[in-house]
Amino acid sequence: MDETVLETTAPDDITAEYAPSELTQPAKLSTRVRLRVGAKSDLGRVRENNEDKFEYYIPQDDAVLAARGSAFLVCDGMGGHAAGQIASELAAKTFIDVYYSHSAEEPIEAIIAAIRAANRYVLDVGRSVQGRRGMGTTLTALIIRENSIWVGQAGDSRLYRLREGKCERLTRDHTFVEESIRFGSMTKEEAEVHPHRHVLTRAVGAEDLLVPDVEKHDLLAGDRFILCSDGLTNHVSDAAIGEAMSRLGPSELAWFLIGLALQDGGSDNTTVLSVFVDGLDPVEPEADAE
Repeated sequence: MDETVLETTAPDDITAEYAPSELTQPAKLSTRVRLRVGAKSDLGRVRENNEDKFEYYIPQDDAVLAARGSAFLVCDGMGGHAAGQIASELAAKTFIDVYYSHSAEEPIEAIIAAIRAANRYVLDVGRSVQGRRGMGTTLTALIIRENSIWVGQAGDSRLYRLREGKCERLTRDHTFVEESIRFGSMTKEEAEVHPHRHVLTRAVGAEDLLVPDVEKHDLLAGDRFILCSDGLTNHVSDAAIGEAMSRLGPSELAWFLIGLALQDGGSDNTTVLSVFVDGLDPVEPEADAE
């Protein structure tokens, strides 16, 4: 790598802009989420460097858990000559930094601010550093807080949920072909062989104003999630993903799914981050001191 300096966190001016103050009132934890996590990232059989990045943060402090929950994300960088690797690294670190320091009461505002801060940072580095122009990354984020989850999405990495035996994708790909399918101008069969099927319509670092998808869903004990880059979904079907999610533990699942992608050709870097919800335990309120 020809870099001399590689920063992996957002500069102070970005953190300050998107995190104006601490939460004014410490949140009280009412539900403790019991989690198991597994992860693996693989170079694949074709690429010479890994542009994927996964990251997660599980706070120990109850007030932080109540306000922000636990964060999990996968980024898939692009740009060549190590630029994609740097873009995914910068985006992941910036998201975590800004999300946990933002003052908003609800996670949705902090998620949007964190993705936009990551977008600005990747854009700034791409414009100012020789050899980084045009770099960018996908970003798929899962926030688990008490009885709910929030999903943030830019690009075509994915989040799947297995609930009561049913596997469902909770994200939409920001690609030319998927948007064409939604608008009715292309069929799924046509999309599978279209020459522009990997062209992104939204990504971190692609343009000044990024509008991410952010959605809220309920959370149940027993829910299982995976976040993954398209190195998995280019080779492994949704049906095969769901079947594996139903029978394997989180670490076994990540290794097994990446193994399937490699067996099918491993044409890209592949990352799988597994998050299993083993329980939602009520937290007894503390008695007021007399």
